[in-house]
This record gives sequence, C-alpha cells and structure tokens, in this order.
Amino acid sequence: MMTIDELVAKAKADGASDIHLICGLPPKYRQSGELQDMDSVPLTQDDCFAVARFLAGSDAAYETFEREGELDAADSYAGNRCRIHIFKQQGVPSVALRLLRESIPKLDDLGLPPAAPQLIDLHKGIVLVTGETGSGKSTTLAALLDSINHKYRSHIVTLEDPVEYIYKPDLCAINQREVGKDTQSFAMGLRASLREDPNVILIGEMRDKETIETAITAAETGHLVFGTLHTGSAADAVDRIVQVFPADAQTQIRLQLSMTLQAVLTQQLVPKKGGGRALACELMIVTDAIRNLIRAGNTPQIANAVATSAALGGQTMDQALVRLVRSGQITKEIAIHYAHEVDYVKKNAF
Repeated sequence: MMTIDELVAKAKADGASDIHLICGLPPKYRQSGELQDMDSVPLTQDDCFAVARFLAGSDAAYETFEREGELDAADSYAGNRCRIHIFKQQGVPSVALRLLRESIPKLDDLGLPPAAPQLIDLHKGIVLVTGETGSGKSTTLAALLDSINHKYRSHIVTLEDPVEYIYKPDLCAINQREVGKDTQSFAMGLRASLREDPNVILIGEMRDKETIETAITAAETGHLVFGTLHTGSAADAVDRIVQVFPADAQTQIRLQLSMTLQAVLTQQLVPKKGGGRALACELMIVTDAIRNLIRAGNTPQIANAVATSAALGGQTMDQALVRLVRSGQITKEIAIHYAHEVDYVKKNAF
C-alpha cells in the first residue's frame, strides 16, 4: 500500500479532508463531502495492522489500542498535521485520518457571520461552537483563540483530545493539555485549570455532567470558556446541556446557564456550486429575552428569538442558507435539503 506520507500528500494535493483505511477496501479520501478511491488495491489485514502500529507512534500507545479498541492521536505527515483515530472493526484495525489546515486561518477567512469576531472581546462566560463531526468546529475554535492570542495579553489553557492545532504564542501565554497524556480526563483537567490562573479556557468536548458543571463554575468565576457540542442548533445545545443533569437539578442549571451562556455558533458544511463546500452558520447572541427563555425552559422559542436578533448580529441556520443561495454559492435545492424550516427557505431563497 501507499505510505501514510504518500496518502496525506495526495489527499492534500487533491483538496481532500479525510482519509479512510479499511481492510478489504482500497484507501479512500473525502473530497467535497464524498468518499473517493485513492488507489485500486484493497488493503489486507497485514496492511491494516502495520499502519495501526505505525500511527500509534509507540508500543505503549499500540497496547492501549489493542486493549481498548480505539485510540486518538495527532501527528504530522508530508508536512501536514493530522488528527488520527484508530479503531477495531471485526477484530482488524481501521483508520480515520483528518487533515488539518497547515496554519490557523483568520476569522475573516472562514465565512462566519459578521458578528462572530466580536466573541473574542468577551471577558467571561461560555461560548459554544456546535455542529456535526466534520463541520469545522475545531478550525473555528482555533481561529477564535488565535485571534485572542494576537490581541490580548492573556493566559489560555486548552484541554483537547487530541491536541490538533499548535498555537504559536504571541501576546498570550498558552498551555495546551492533551487528555490521556497531560491529564486523565476533561473534567480533571478543567478542575485543575482553575488553579492555573487562566483567562481563557478551551474544552475540546463538553461531554459529561462533571465537565459541564465545572465549565459553568469557571464562567461564573470570571473566565471565558469555549467548548463544543455535537448539536444542530443553539436551542438543541441548551437542551443537551440541561438534559445531562437529573430532573431535580435542571431548574438550577437553567438558571446558571442563562447567566453564563454568551453565544452559540452552530456550523454545517454544505455542497457549493461547482464543487467544494460552503460554511453555513447559525449565531445566537444571548440577549435578555433569550436568557428568560433558557430560565423558563422555553427552548422551542429560541429559534424565533434568534431570527429577530439581526440587529445584534444573530442569524438562524435557515437565514444563513438563504444568504448562501442569494450570493450564488449554493443552489436552492441544497439549501432546502439542509434547512430546518423548509417552507421558510423555499419562500425566501431566490
């Protein structure tokens, strides 16, 4: 089979985002959201075991993979930093390898809503970046933090699994901690970070009750906390956080969240005309009206509140899709396919 460096070099040259290595299939990569063959020769079991051992990077890491059935890592191949996930299927290793941008992009180059760069000027609270896997959350977060790095003299602590983008400190002092190597868990690392004199904390994934509780505490005590969730809208993000907690604690969590949540940026990548993908973003700037809805548990009304917050820079996902149609980047059919409220997009996308 082609070497990992050869595969990454080819994927990079062809503008692919991900590489998939699966026993019995030829190597594949994802171009413009669709999987394509990179080679005509199927991978053997020996190929898959060899590449898993190579990507694990050490005997200890490979033993962890053998014991647990999956392993996350990050490394550079063919001059490109990559996020690596090795996992077993039917007893044989498979690999999903994500090509990361060689440098952290500028916020203005990502296609985010015009109000998004203002998020770096917050000095406390919680900012969530949400969306499905592969929607560009890590890239957006890296651009936000790097903008802070070039504007403010702050201490940034990140908790990641694995570390993806490597920051080059400018005005900020930056500590990047990898879960599993530098700390045992997001929750433990986050608790420890409160004793590390941070101004800004990045949590790679807010995946459990303890992590979310500590993130809220950090925001309440004057820190700016960035985190991610796998949700498709701002309202879903609020519900996801609240539902992590038992019923008798949810009223208190809604109250705390209403006071600490500052913004939710939800992303999806949609096919562009002529190839490639465009970024569609919902941005909820948390207003007093939205804080009241969060406290009252009226999350179904949040979408309407976001839709009417254009003066503050807010926009719904459907409004973002309509704008992409009107600017000629995507077709009306694509917008309808990815819409939340199909009738709204049908009526306004022209």
